[in-house]
Amino acid sequence: MSEVADSALLAEVRAWLDGHVNLEATAGDTDGLTLEPMRELLASLGDPQADYPAVHITGTNGKGSVAALIAALAGAWGMTVGVYASPHVERINERMTVGGDPIDDADLAEMLSHLRLVADHLAADRVGAPPSWFEMVTAAALRWFADSAVDLAVVEVGKLGRFDATNVVNSEVAVITNIGRDHTDGRPGWEQEVMGEKAGILHPGAVAVLGPIDPDLVAIAAKESPREMLVDGQHFELEENRPAMGGRLVTVRTPKARYDDVYVSLFGAHQGENAALAIAAFEALVDQELDDGILAALGDVAVPARFEVATRQPLVVIDGAHNPDGLAASAETLADQFTVLGQVIWVVGMMRDKEPGAMLDAIEASGARCDLVVCCAPDWPRALPAAELAAAVRNRGIDAETAGDVAEAVDRALALSTEEDAVVVTGSLYTAGAARLHMAAANK
Repeated sequence: MSEVADSALLAEVRAWLDGHVNLEATAGDTDGLTLEPMRELLASLGDPQADYPAVHITGTNGKGSVAALIAALAGAWGMTVGVYASPHVERINERMTVGGDPIDDADLAEMLSHLRLVADHLAADRVGAPPSWFEMVTAAALRWFADSAVDLAVVEVGKLGRFDATNVVNSEVAVITNIGRDHTDGRPGWEQEVMGEKAGILHPGAVAVLGPIDPDLVAIAAKESPREMLVDGQHFELEENRPAMGGRLVTVRTPKARYDDVYVSLFGAHQGENAALAIAAFEALVDQELDDGILAALGDVAVPARFEVATRQPLVVIDGAHNPDGLAASAETLADQFTVLGQVIWVVGMMRDKEPGAMLDAIEASGARCDLVVCCAPDWPRALPAAELAAAVRNRGIDAETAGDVAEAVDRALALSTEEDAVVVTGSLYTAGAARLHMAAANK
């Protein structure tokens, strides 16, 4: 089959997927959720998730970066590694990779076509809602990993954890990066509720690796009785975390060793924290000290739309930060690792369920400059209208403009920029993905 035919079939199957499969549950709403439909779907595929061990990752921020860092270490170890991540930045194929390569259109179309038949068969045999979009795509990834004979799957949770479709994997290590307010109503006790759901991935057979988390929340994790718990600040620690050309230099103490001056090719102090988590998690997986050759793999990691530098003059950064904590990390990285002599222009497009005020607070609290915000709405049903975002920006006394879409917003920011300026595109991975596609097309 030709590449054009493969893409056409994938488009057809994706149209069916988008139109005939249940939407995902509301973020943070776990009432009535169960993993039984996911287990039933996978059983019809031969339970592929049982064919390989997994590292399972949840947390409010940093999941994608930690997954990429662990995958780099595992690849350097000699493992064939499958990575399942969400959401995608540009194409659905990015959600599942083996050896760093995304699934091609032909394999994805074949996988989803088969799942369509399976879903129809299951729907005929029982009463109830069909599988969700996320369940179908997750099942496709887990089956493809088995078909690819991976040695390890690194699997990122979609939302929360306990009832997430990914919580069927054979996890030997489970990671909780951090706990933030995203996808919550902020009522008293939200931290405990969020932790209770995320801790649902900590199974008795797995080693739990926890990032910088309040001790009261660590106690909630312990109730899940993981085989072992490694807690940041107790069992492992990021002792040094310094800016370096193109990334960070970190020193990490773990139960087995002290790793000095490890270069990590990602910008931002938060990526130093993510690297410490990745090193501790992978060391726990292999139960051995890591040598310099393995750690060197962290110097070649690239994660699209995570403070990704697209150009230098002017400095253009594309970052998929979609909540206040993520935006604060992006703003702090700009202030910490880059000297901007000119103005700083922010191109921002976000989802309707985010609070523009809290996002702007994050920028202001970081100390990063904000001379102008070009407001846009990504092409997504839940996008916040650009005019509403601009009104919130102007209420803060910050200059704002609106644009018809992400591409127009990027072009406007670049037209206003000189070589000494910086443009930061952020607010959502949908915004980041649209910006990457537009800039790639413009540079051809």
